[in-house]
Amino acid sequence: MTAHPTLPEQATTVCRPAVCSHTEWDPLEEIVVGRLDGAAIPSGHPVVTCNIPRWAARLQRKSAGRRYPRALLEPARQELEEFVALLRSLGITVTRPEPVDHRARFGTPTWSSRGFCNSCPRDSLLVIGDEIIETPMAWPCRYFETFSYRALLKDYFRRGARWTAAPKPQLTDELYDDHFTVPRDGEPMRYIITEFEPVFDAADFVRAGRDLFALRSNVTNAMGINWLRRHLGPGYRIHEIPSRCRTPMHIDTTFLPLGPGKALVNPEYVDIDHLPGALRSWDILTAPEPDPIPDRLLKITSMCGKWLSLNVLMLDEHRVIAERHHTGMLRALEKWGFTPIPSDLLHYAPFGGSFHCATLDIRRRGDLASYCD
Repeated sequence: MTAHPTLPEQATTVCRPAVCSHTEWDPLEEIVVGRLDGAAIPSGHPVVTCNIPRWAARLQRKSAGRRYPRALLEPARQELEEFVALLRSLGITVTRPEPVDHRARFGTPTWSSRGFCNSCPRDSLLVIGDEIIETPMAWPCRYFETFSYRALLKDYFRRGARWTAAPKPQLTDELYDDHFTVPRDGEPMRYIITEFEPVFDAADFVRAGRDLFALRSNVTNAMGINWLRRHLGPGYRIHEIPSRCRTPMHIDTTFLPLGPGKALVNPEYVDIDHLPGALRSWDILTAPEPDPIPDRLLKITSMCGKWLSLNVLMLDEHRVIAERHHTGMLRALEKWGFTPIPSDLLHYAPFGGSFHCATLDIRRRGDLASYCD
């Protein structure tokens, strides 16, 4: 696969690092937004189907490897382009990967697969300060997903960024629990992935300066969290957020820092009394119940749960882009002192997320600091 970036339309006149982002809320200057072109329905591997809603899993198993139908693709593409236009109108530089045919088959000596899509750069790439880390993802269909961003990565590297790739996983049978079943309420937590090798998605981590918050999930194991902890070294602390979700995947519908000392939490998944001690002095904002989704097609094809209402994008400490449909969340954000900017990305759910998932902030204006006890 080859890809070439759509580079910024205008070069900045201020000499700043090509990559520099320490938090989820410092003033946003540059961002990568994913694409839907060339998207393929992900493979029917158990690590995929165990993580998505039941009806979506049934459809996905029957259609794995095929192109998404236009009825799903076109509304999502239109909303995505409007979101990009909104970001640019706010003075934010937007870069994007070129389309890739994700139906192309690839493999290793022990398995083969087709791809998925580059809709969610937040999953495969993690920005910590001036470093971009390619993550070792557990879905075989996403094995070469970062190749879609390689031209962008090389451009950032040439301009001074640090570029790291975590150890490429083997993704052999030893990584997956053949006897996995989703734990019922009250049962001990278990995951479909083992500790055979380090795997993690970048979207299972959120940043608050020197402190990162992580979610152990069906795509991120303890070995993956420990790899990142050792790689970052003593200048950073990684705290795990306990989740009551029975099929956890990606922290940004569970816990999301919105500003210094302010975090948004999912009350269904998070027990506030059991949050890490580092958050002792923080204001914990409990998300309202999401507004119901009336579109039946979206209900049965969404790869995400109902809590995508939490998947917001902070432009700075005050302004936040949030889904127009979720009026309860918009009102709550206003009540908490933020300025919500409503936008549409409801039809992006079949491709894996919303505003936070669909983006990767490359440059935010701010210095590395500590915000936790």
